[in-house]
Amino acid sequence: MAKLILNGNELEVEENVRIVDVIEEAGVPIGCSNGVCGTCEIEVMEGMENLNELTEEEEDLGMEGNKRLGCQCQLTGGTVVVEY
Repeated sequence: MAKLILNGNELEVEENVRIVDVIEEAGVPIGCSNGVCGTCEIEVMEGMENLNELTEEEEDLGMEGNKRLGCQCQLTGGTVVVEY
């Protein structure tokens, strides 16, 4: 199990789950979930090392630093703290 702390709320999630799925389950509607619109942009406050590598879609949208797309990143384990 991995731990996602989303806007201060601590959630236990399966490893390799997409963050966008957790955001949607928390009641936040997301647009396309395909990495082309950027509506699910998140800010990773801690635990970037516990996410998969930046995807081509994220690179195309100019994600850098602690910015990621929730639909493209997956928790690989550990704890990740994000703001949405």
